[in-house]
Amino acid sequence: MRVTVDATSLLLRSAGVKSYTYHWLKALRQQAGPDRIRAFPFIGKTGELDHDRSMLPMWATYPRLAVLYGVNLTGAELLDMCIAGSDIFHASNQIHHAPRSCLLTATVHDMTCWKMPELHTPANVKADRRFAEQILKRAHGLIAVSESTRQDAIEELDIPEERIETIHSGVSEAFFQVRVADVLELKEIAGLRKPYVLFVGTIEPRKNLDRLLDAWLMLPASLREEFELVIAGPMGWAPETGKRLESGLAGVRRLGYVAEDALPALTAGALAFAYPSLYEGFGFPVAQAMAAGVPVLTSNISALPEITGNAAELVDPFSITEIRASLERLLTSPSKREELAVRGKERAQNYRWSRCAARSLRFFGRVMGQGVR
Repeated sequence: MRVTVDATSLLLRSAGVKSYTYHWLKALRQQAGPDRIRAFPFIGKTGELDHDRSMLPMWATYPRLAVLYGVNLTGAELLDMCIAGSDIFHASNQIHHAPRSCLLTATVHDMTCWKMPELHTPANVKADRRFAEQILKRAHGLIAVSESTRQDAIEELDIPEERIETIHSGVSEAFFQVRVADVLELKEIAGLRKPYVLFVGTIEPRKNLDRLLDAWLMLPASLREEFELVIAGPMGWAPETGKRLESGLAGVRRLGYVAEDALPALTAGALAFAYPSLYEGFGFPVAQAMAAGVPVLTSNISALPEITGNAAELVDPFSITEIRASLERLLTSPSKREELAVRGKERAQNYRWSRCAARSLRFFGRVMGQGVR
């Protein structure tokens, strides 16, 4: 069995999908071997994970993007030539045409553009709907990163239940074993002198950052003086939220984009992790915080209760009052923080990339056995 994975996200500026592709591809190759797991377009070894830029040098990136452009412009024939010898092609939403020479699979990361299209740019909605029509509905098998996402895909896209399987994503090993020295060094470099509550994510409407800020500002002044709310992540399509962050809110600090290799230490150094997102297909930041032994506050909707189980403070993300109360509870109760940290660390053991890769290889095997070309 030879599988070619569309890894074009590694050549682009991307967040969650890029993390998934990078770690998943690496784990698949470790278990099955690079000869059985290839990466389109002609991607062999890559550098360290970097969300802001291509993981290959520019001289190597542009020709591969040209291949992607040519495949999307000309249709399946060129794609078939590029993936010749493959038994399965695992597509991403960068691909506009299904191959004709092999079986087709894909990963469904979330269904936000169907459930909450108002929270996305028109371009994102258009791209995801094209992906659904051209790839997801034609695929011989699909991976959903959570059962919540699986059920949403079945409901919104009328996908047959037997064609889509839940395989939870993983968490980088770096989050499971953070050194104290690295945490102290990171705090010194970033100037983090106070205990802090951390939020990590792109500044976009879906992340619900405005309600988190409102809840923080409702806390007693004494708590906002003793603790900080630290916001880490690049600016997305929420300019008004960005202006609020730049205005100098009491006890709020924005770090901007944080490099991937610094995230484990930043996360592990937090007193608590706050992530009241309005929708997540999996929720990488939440799983990473649990792996690092940090108590989590997150939403009681979409995939987040599934991923956290009983290891998080769950709140109604539309209720500023609930978010505020949960923040105050975590800030003032060391025993509550310790309880959630222990539960979260244990829960996170379910989210290992080696486990995800092993299940994915079995999934590909089933597709090979059941698929009809």
